[in-house]
Amino acid sequence: RIMRPDDANIAGNVHGGTILKMIEEAGAIISTRHCNSQAGEPCVAALARVERTDFLSPVCIGEVANVSAEITYTSRHSVEVQVNVMSENILTGAKKVTNKATLWYVPLSLKNVNKVLEVPPIQYARKEQEDEGRKRYEEQKLDRLETKQRNGDMIFPVINPEPHTVGYSQSSLIHLVGPSDCTLLGFVHGGVTMKLMDEVAGIVAARHCKTNIVTASVDAINFHEKIKKGSVVTVSGRMTFTSNKSMEIEVFVDADPFVDEPRERYRAVSAFFTYVSLSKEGKPLPVPQLLTETEAEKRRFEEGKGRYLQTKAKRQAQMQQAAQQ
Repeated sequence: RIMRPDDANIAGNVHGGTILKMIEEAGAIISTRHCNSQAGEPCVAALARVERTDFLSPVCIGEVANVSAEITYTSRHSVEVQVNVMSENILTGAKKVTNKATLWYVPLSLKNVNKVLEVPPIQYARKEQEDEGRKRYEEQKLDRLETKQRNGDMIFPVINPEPHTVGYSQSSLIHLVGPSDCTLLGFVHGGVTMKLMDEVAGIVAARHCKTNIVTASVDAINFHEKIKKGSVVTVSGRMTFTSNKSMEIEVFVDADPFVDEPRERYRAVSAFFTYVSLSKEGKPLPVPQLLTETEAEKRRFEEGKGRYLQTKAKRQAQMQQAAQQ
């Protein structure tokens, strides 16, 4: 679809959350189609995880975004979907790949939202494709468990914070989940949640550097639990690490099931977003260094630095491999 002004920031760059929402919608469509391709209990595919995705190039107002999805692996109860986003300048005809993402879905019964159904298997062109897919499945399953174990953190307001500290830029958004946010089963679309997360992360980044910012990448997003219609979600973000030209923001989504549910608040989703600062001409700008004050902030900064260096080394290795080919 064509990108409109309400999809973009003040500089005309389309919000990363808008692209993430489109990616999730494509994945949900193809997964639900596949899971209902054989006779059996009808179901809806629910998003469980999004692997790290890089925003290779910004999409601008007036360009057309084309989102394509393909199922690349199925386990007994999950579906792996590869999604590509291509932008097209309809005035010049120029096209470019802007995003590549991997998503995992599970089929939930229409009759019982807590029942996970079996997934019809797909046919692989080569045995190696199935083996590689199984390896990716086991890796993401392990990472989801590790992420859930460290999800006890909370973000609290800071009184009179100093500029460029964690407390100065941290932000929260409160949203009442309505029918338009939800699937046929009455729980929130993963794309809606990711869009809210990107909005909060973008506010944190803009507060920190006071410039135009764009989403550069998103680490794996884990959907730990469903969020039901009528819940109140609190999306909170805080700066964890800054390099010379990038900012890492940790984002939590907590849900309060207010309607017909006596349950207490719970952590539903978590992820790390990376942003870059841009000039009016779209050139990268230096990022003010994050000032850490507490031991916890210093620990998170070092953990973020480790993720940054690991990603940098992986990117350099990929570039060297591509040059050799």
